Amino acid sequence: MSLDIQILPATRGSQRVILAGRLDTNTYEGLDEKLAPLLTGNLQSLVLDLAGLEYISSAGIRSIFKARKALGGHGGKVLVVNPQAQIQKVFDVVKAVPLNEIFSSTAEVDAYLDAMQHKVLQGDEED
Repeated sequence: MSLDIQILPATRGSQRVILAGRLDTNTYEGLDEKLAPLLTGNLQSLVLDLAGLEYISSAGIRSIFKARKALGGHGGKVLVVNPQAQIQKVFDVVKAVPLNEIFSSTAEVDAYLDAMQHKVLQGDEED
């Protein structure tokens, strides 16, 4: 099976990417290539919507770590939303994504992003 990658238009420093299929040794390079131009700018948050992701291997975890490292260099974050139970279990086992960066729904991540932006506007950029 392949990996379908849908990149939605960026809004207010946030980029949403929807993944469906398998993120493994056969597909991770495609994800890395698609994410590379997004990670070079001043993006504050990359939201990975994993509702359609059925499988993730260590190569897929490595791609997420790579994105986290790139964005973390300038204070940005990678946020994961809608992981299926088996994907969540992988994250739990390898502690790939901090629990405060995994969200159960798009509404929950949007509320987090709104609150984060509100903090910046108020001059309080702490998490």
